[in-house]
Amino acid sequence: MNNLANIRSQIDQLDTQIQEFITKRAQLADAVAKAKYAEEQQPNFYRPEREADILRKVIARNKGPLPDEVLTRIFREIMSGCLSLQKPLKIAFLGPIGTYSEAAVRKHFGHSAQNIPLQTIDEVFREVEVGTANYGVVPVENSTEGGVNQTLDCLIKTPLKICGEIALPIHHHLLSKVTTLAQIKRIYSHQQSFAQCRGWLDNQLPTIERIAVNSNAEAAQRAANESGSAAIAGKMAAEIYQLQKIASRIEDDINNTTRFAVLGQQTVSPTGKDKTSLLLSSPNTAGALYHLLEPFANNNVSMTRIESRPSRQGNWEYVFFVDIEGHITDEPIAKSLQSLEKHTSLIKHLGSYPRAIN
Repeated sequence: MNNLANIRSQIDQLDTQIQEFITKRAQLADAVAKAKYAEEQQPNFYRPEREADILRKVIARNKGPLPDEVLTRIFREIMSGCLSLQKPLKIAFLGPIGTYSEAAVRKHFGHSAQNIPLQTIDEVFREVEVGTANYGVVPVENSTEGGVNQTLDCLIKTPLKICGEIALPIHHHLLSKVTTLAQIKRIYSHQQSFAQCRGWLDNQLPTIERIAVNSNAEAAQRAANESGSAAIAGKMAAEIYQLQKIASRIEDDINNTTRFAVLGQQTVSPTGKDKTSLLLSSPNTAGALYHLLEPFANNNVSMTRIESRPSRQGNWEYVFFVDIEGHITDEPIAKSLQSLEKHTSLIKHLGSYPRAIN
């Protein structure tokens, strides 16, 4: 009979077995490290394609009752811990601590990675370029507000590759040391967060001063130190800076999501479920944009995003950021790029990488 004591005994036995298997996995990871050091001078331990394959298998095996998101989070932490035995990763992101960028780092790399908070997106690129950080995580676009211009401008000139992407649901909260809306005199936040909460703010706090800062974590810092101040930020910032939630989930779009790019110096092998990012430019002539898009349509390559930015090479000249489904080594994409060479002045491969796994 499965009485309570018997059920708890079974759980204890399973916990012991789970821990033994995790220990064996960690021992194998350590063995992999020794084998790689024996064969390579500077081995690369973080393999985005390998991690994506493992997580997709976790999802495929899942029969409940735990949702996919819970199981993938558990396995990410196991992989994170095992990877730290091989070589602890240093991950740069837009700080200070408590930003959505840090939440994206935790989601993708787990809690065993060493996080490096920096003041600007430019610094994140620079630290990865010089090797101080192994990887960087930067916001690329928001589902309601579009591209992050600082990131796009840095991608134009960087030698780094995008080797992963992270899709992070964004839930904004109004945080403060005060307890009521009537006590709030000013609100700090990143300009994109203000835009994502515009409807709620116009309805609830239309006359309160809104002050844009570099990050939501900086906003939370100020709210913690200034009487009568509030911040729009996430749950992590509320916990770190000991702020109360005056209002929760104030984003105008309940499906609000930000996409982050993982920056590194490596190329990633195909997984079969990939995305490729390109930077394209062409002369400012009639039909130029059509000629950029036509090869993808002709080769049945699905485009998931296109965005323009000034090229800074001349007035009214633009570059185009394009995301397509597939890997740079896929034949349809190779054919598309071959055709594009006739019509473009620049084709820059920003990276091919596994599509985000929730």
